Amino acid sequence: MTTTRFRGIIPPVITPLTTGGEVDTTTLTAVVEHLVTEGVHGVFALGSTGEVAYLDDAQRDVVVRTVVAAVAGRVPVLVGAIDTTSGRVAQAARRAAEAGADAIVATAPLYAINDMAEIERHFRAVAAATELPLFAYDIPVRVRTKLPADLLVRLGSDGVLAGVKDSSGDDVGFRRLVAANAAAGSPLAVLTGHEVVVDGMLLLGADGVVPGLGNVDPGGYARLWQAAQAGDWTRAREEQDRLAALFEIVFQAQGRSGDASGVGAFKTAMHHLGLIPSATMAFPVEPLDGATTARVAAIVDATMPARV
Repeated sequence: MTTTRFRGIIPPVITPLTTGGEVDTTTLTAVVEHLVTEGVHGVFALGSTGEVAYLDDAQRDVVVRTVVAAVAGRVPVLVGAIDTTSGRVAQAARRAAEAGADAIVATAPLYAINDMAEIERHFRAVAAATELPLFAYDIPVRVRTKLPADLLVRLGSDGVLAGVKDSSGDDVGFRRLVAANAAAGSPLAVLTGHEVVVDGMLLLGADGVVPGLGNVDPGGYARLWQAAQAGDWTRAREEQDRLAALFEIVFQAQGRSGDASGVGAFKTAMHHLGLIPSATMAFPVEPLDGATTARVAAIVDATMPARV
């Protein structure tokens, strides 16, 4: 598999949960089918939007097997192997490979305090533990480490990394990464996780986007991608502006945790749209309250295209 497969719209799939906190495989299958039908180019299971940090190993395995079966080879399946240290990440990567993943996504080590030389050895060890393409997940808000462009491009040039999923929110850093990657012959597929500036990131050379909001409106992101590929930047801007207005749902739960206000808003919007039967969050996160839910629903109704 080459990195050219990993481009376009690749949403980080939510993990629907029963009210008892178990993975709702029936709904997860339906969510994946909705994403693929709406025109996404891949899916990313067990990312932050998938509440990976809250799931035990058995639940994570259920998610991967369910997503792989639902996709049925139509688009690539990227799977997060998110854990504390290299050995545990390698174990998760091997389990994901056995379950049918097409690529692995890993962060720098969690909790452990490592310098950049140690982080480089970490990624090399994880890559050596699996034959699947490995993506570095740059998300300093959760890991407390910002992955520098020179490290990522070096690992790409050495064949260690196939790509980068950049959720740093550092748009200057992202542009520098795209430029450094291009100067090195583009060894990496460079994906942005910044939902509200996708048009700009594609214009400057991003290979794709991993938008949590894509669970709510995958068709909108697919249209944005199509417009960008056609060079119709006016149409891309119009679609992006509408998606940015829809993204206001994540700012409605003031005073709540990042997971409650972000992933909780996505699940609340999907429940409002009839895509999932429950907005249940992983313990100990509580769903959004009634007033916040009403505000989210109003934004969805005002910004989403009319449903047929």
